[in-house]
Amino acid sequence: MGGVTTVETTTERVLRLLGLLQRRTAWTAAEIAAELGVTDRSVRRDVERLRALGYPVHATAGVGGGYRLGAGTRLPPLLLDDGEAVATAVSLRLAAGGTVTGAGEAALRALAKLDQVLPPRLRAEVRAVHDATETLVGPGLEIDGELLVTLARACRDTVRVRFGYAGRDGAEQERTVEPVRMVTTGRRWYLMAYDVDRDAWRTFRLDRMRDVAATTWRFTPREHPDPVAYVGRAVAEAPYRYVARVRVRADARRVRDLVPPQVGRVEEEGDASCVLVVGTGDLDWLAARVAGLGFAAEVLEPPELREAAARLARRVAAMAGEAEESGEAVDQG
Repeated sequence: MGGVTTVETTTERVLRLLGLLQRRTAWTAAEIAAELGVTDRSVRRDVERLRALGYPVHATAGVGGGYRLGAGTRLPPLLLDDGEAVATAVSLRLAAGGTVTGAGEAALRALAKLDQVLPPRLRAEVRAVHDATETLVGPGLEIDGELLVTLARACRDTVRVRFGYAGRDGAEQERTVEPVRMVTTGRRWYLMAYDVDRDAWRTFRLDRMRDVAATTWRFTPREHPDPVAYVGRAVAEAPYRYVARVRVRADARRVRDLVPPQVGRVEEEGDASCVLVVGTGDLDWLAARVAGLGFAAEVLEPPELREAAARLARRVAAMAGEAEESGEAVDQG
């Protein structure tokens, strides 16, 4: 029993030492000994224990000597006090919402790890701060942070998820899936997962999910399509009556700058052209959108889009004719 008590005391002391080193740049050995209530020899032993765990603790020269926590080849675990933990979790929630380019997925992984070890009282504080905070961003659908964390954990731990899902017709069905990855387009969040009941890969909009719960059923990961490409195709094509293909006489990167991924998919075709793939139920809107890109374009399919483009051309020609007549009348006046 005495040996167990000594190990526990030593562990607690080493964690306190780590907290000191993370709180301030440098400490003298005497200062650490005074803070921990131990001898200089105990401080040296505890420093060696931290080094053995992978923490880069460097000795500093000078009167009295001392220690500082340096940068290592890998990032060791951090000790956060209550205020730091709340601030970090709130910041990760905001970053996971897509306000920082490229940070959303990494922030979500970090948030899932942090949320797993937060005590209930701090988790409640994080939720309160997050709920009282608004971000001035483009239009989109707000997703509950708890839902993101639940799905992120399920993806990480390879456990099945069960939820109610509202289809496009509004009817809700219970779904059981094996989640792989979440993908955000900037306006909406999607989950790519294997639908167990339908025996097929599916994408699910997070804003249509209800009562999401991770089960205890572990699954073996399957071979799967690239999540970003799969969700991109589903968002741009699957829900629509028409899937249009238009050859655009411009570099693919220039077209991607003008067409968001939730609107259409751009396929590489060469330096001078690319193919824009867009799903739509409104071909007149699509014809105007393609014309608005400002590049020469050729409709590949469907034929109905050519008819919509012809209607647009007639309307524009009529508008131009009326403008010319109006201009002549003013000149004559």
